[in-house]
Amino acid sequence: MLNIFGDSRGKFCDQVSRRNFIKIGALGLGGLNLPQLLRAENSAGQGSSHKAIIMIYMPGGPPHQDMYDLKMDAPVEIRGEFKPISTSVPGIRICEHLPRIAKMADKCVFINSLVGSVGQHASFQCMTGRGPNNQPPGGWPELGSALSKLQGDPTQVSPAYVNLSPKMRHTPYNFGKNSFLGMGHTPFNPTGEIKKDMTLNGISLERLGDRRSLLQSFDQFRRDLDHSGMMHGLDSFNQQAFDVLTSSRLLDALNLEKEDPAVRERYGKGTEKEQGDAAPRLNEQFLIARRLVEAGARVVTLSYSFWDWHGNNFGHAKQNFPDFDQALTALIEDLHERGMADDTTVIAWGEFGRTPKINPQGGRDHWPRVANALLACGGMNTGQVIGATDRLGGEAHDRPVHFQEVFATLYHNVGIDAHQTTVPDLTGRPRYLVDSNFQALPEVL
Repeated sequence: MLNIFGDSRGKFCDQVSRRNFIKIGALGLGGLNLPQLLRAENSAGQGSSHKAIIMIYMPGGPPHQDMYDLKMDAPVEIRGEFKPISTSVPGIRICEHLPRIAKMADKCVFINSLVGSVGQHASFQCMTGRGPNNQPPGGWPELGSALSKLQGDPTQVSPAYVNLSPKMRHTPYNFGKNSFLGMGHTPFNPTGEIKKDMTLNGISLERLGDRRSLLQSFDQFRRDLDHSGMMHGLDSFNQQAFDVLTSSRLLDALNLEKEDPAVRERYGKGTEKEQGDAAPRLNEQFLIARRLVEAGARVVTLSYSFWDWHGNNFGHAKQNFPDFDQALTALIEDLHERGMADDTTVIAWGEFGRTPKINPQGGRDHWPRVANALLACGGMNTGQVIGATDRLGGEAHDRPVHFQEVFATLYHNVGIDAHQTTVPDLTGRPRYLVDSNFQALPEVL
């Protein structure tokens, strides 16, 4: 098997190179070699839809009452220092530090009554729609894993599920977990040096062809010894394994140098500095997500900044809100301009909300009773607010929306009926994508 190495940047204690690398037939996807992955996808019964989801995870829990649900009639220790501004939709008012979203409110759905949080600092609930307790053997699959299983296309060189979030040390915010769907449906993570390692690095296409010929000769030898006929089905999958390296489609999607400079400027850069224990503010991830969807990805996830502001809530917000405002609206605008808005759903949310009362450090603490989310595009009825909290922003007063209702909506938007479609767990038992008592949001359909 041919190893294609990139730059070496140090070793682990076992002397294995720290940087990512790929092999022909082993693209770093959780240990499953690429031909096996492609065979698994081929047998999954995928559809032909080209709909997609971009999920922006906001680790730490963004302050709902300082974003889309300001409480100007509450006492000052709850109200805070921000003021609401009018939006493009009469009657909808959001934070003054989100002016771009305000101008694009007609293209958004603001969920102000998100409930069902288990109150844990982790990406699990935002990625799966479910709590972490009482899981079936192997664990619940993430949204992208489920769509990889159900709608992944083995003829695409772009993986169905791509996770752009950097791997962080000692943090609960990492996602891309394995599940009962198997390693073949964990996300492809192209961050860091793997982007360089995906090039041939001195191996010409001619030499790569020589290796392919050698591999085929070994396969022919094995085929001659095999009387079951199983070897005859391997050729197409090995061909696709080589195609990932010889095709430029995935690399082109990741290469922002190929993007119009004016579009890149529209998204902004953010900052590469890590925010607390979680992700940096990388605005260009939003742009890469759009490019990956164009290249064939079904689900692209990214984590953006760090929102666990137990102190200096308003100072952090003044730093974070403008970058988030710019990146999110650039993505929504871009999808509309490119004719992708009906087929691509965007969601931005975190694992819970923040306390109504501001603490002595000027921060807001964890508050799992209610949170918010923003939806856009996906062919939905936009320009509306769903749900409301009480006067203090601490409880869902009107139309509580559960995490699983949002997931049922996301599945609906890509053409999957979450109550009719199942995926098998490790025992072969069919598992529904959401619990039977949760339906897609009728307000947006």
